[in-house]
Amino acid sequence: MNAVIYARVSSKEQAREGFSIPAQQKLLRGYAQEKGIKIMKEFVDIETAKSIGRTNFGEMIKFLKNSSDIKIILVEKTDRLYRNIKDWVTLDDLMDELQLELHYVKENFILSSGSKSMEKFMHGIKVLMAKNYIDNLSDEIKKGMTEKVLQGGYPHKAPVGYINDPESRLVSIDPKTAPYIKRIFEMYATGNYSLKSLRKKCVKDGFSIQPSRPRIAVSSLEYILTNEFYTGFFTWKGRRYKGNHTPIISRDLFEKVEEQLKRHNQPKDVKHDFTYSGLMTCAKCGCAITAEIKKNRYIYYHCTDFHENCERVYVREEVLDEQFEQIIKSLQFDEEVLEWIRMALKSSLEDEKKFHNGAIKELQAQYNLLQNRIEKIYLDKLDGRINEEFWQKNDTRWREEQEEILKKIKIHQKADRNYMLAGLTTLELAQKASSLYFIQEAEQKRKFINILFSNLVMDNKRIIYEFRKPFDWIAKAGSMGNGNESEMFIKNTENTNWLRCLDSNQGWRLQRPLPYRLATPQPYANIIRGF
Repeated sequence: MNAVIYARVSSKEQAREGFSIPAQQKLLRGYAQEKGIKIMKEFVDIETAKSIGRTNFGEMIKFLKNSSDIKIILVEKTDRLYRNIKDWVTLDDLMDELQLELHYVKENFILSSGSKSMEKFMHGIKVLMAKNYIDNLSDEIKKGMTEKVLQGGYPHKAPVGYINDPESRLVSIDPKTAPYIKRIFEMYATGNYSLKSLRKKCVKDGFSIQPSRPRIAVSSLEYILTNEFYTGFFTWKGRRYKGNHTPIISRDLFEKVEEQLKRHNQPKDVKHDFTYSGLMTCAKCGCAITAEIKKNRYIYYHCTDFHENCERVYVREEVLDEQFEQIIKSLQFDEEVLEWIRMALKSSLEDEKKFHNGAIKELQAQYNLLQNRIEKIYLDKLDGRINEEFWQKNDTRWREEQEEILKKIKIHQKADRNYMLAGLTTLELAQKASSLYFIQEAEQKRKFINILFSNLVMDNKRIIYEFRKPFDWIAKAGSMGNGNESEMFIKNTENTNWLRCLDSNQGWRLQRPLPYRLATPQPYANIIRGF
């Protein structure tokens, strides 16, 4: 029995303090020795990523694909292995392909392709809990950025002409580039320059945004000339704020430049608001599908034929409406299933409680360690073993780290069942999608379509579509049972009751009342994957 070990910490600070990696490795090595498992390789990730594609996680996947004799992954617990839904899907597919077993040692749980549907379902709940924590942490970071913006601070990298001061965390004027930024505005405001001629002037004078790109682009110049940041204001998330940085140009100069830009870039009037225009591409040539009005009342859709090699087919909007109606109706499923999944999600609250309590305990240990350091370094200052500057620098840094820890603890303490509500909201949206869609205006319909679908293609007069996750799994569950498979049964190995999948118009129904421990129908186990 050959295996690999995977260990991960959620921050580089944790790794330096030695909280997680050594403890995980010791636990997993002991487990392997006890079970007679030979460890072939160990993979460790030390990142703060909510990102996809962790370095050693990806290396482990490659290693397993090239090592047919390794069938086991040893990991401490669920949240050490997954950081996002894509990781879960990747390993789930690999588990089926290579017949892998995932051993979650601390949770005393083994997952494989042969595991019961209920085990996979409850495992999915744990993955969602881990993701919910990351999402909550992201929300807290956004709150901090919002507070910074309200105080006039810029939350991103400063544009050319300014620099980000790492010490003060403020934006200050760059003495090298700021004078030329002002000169660019002054030259364009005269009306004697177009963007192209202004670009030539910049190239001639040797001005560039990046040293690696000495030839400044026209689009970069246009971005500079339309950036209100240089007047002392900036826009963040659709709202305008007064910055605490020093303006490079006056408001009057900026408005003169805007007038010059309008003369060269007159916007085109949009006469009609077509529902499906720009949402689909042509199956034959890949060009966009556009719309036009015939006889002042009928809306027809057709290929733009940009490449001039496509035979245009015109389709009435009513025909597309009917097709979308039938497609969206495929998302409907039985109300009993919604209640059944609600019961399963609620049963996971005990695991959620353990997860958050464990995280709080670890964070509290970090907080106490920092507190001991703060107290010790203060005594060292009083005894004259360190100077004032050294004490102030470290005391400030450690107290800032404590503030971050307290924020994370607060997230856990406030944690609710958002992951469950998100799942149920998605399922309820699928139930009501058909009725909601056809009462919307054109703009809202487009938003609705973008939520449900991806890669929409029009082939002749037929719509070819793909549902976005998790709506693809919901549609698959609703469509099971058609044709020769009008009745399918999933047996519960723990009792003699069965679950019947009826035709697609009825969806999943219980043949008779069943206890909660009934195995999860596979389509709905897959729905949870999509969340």
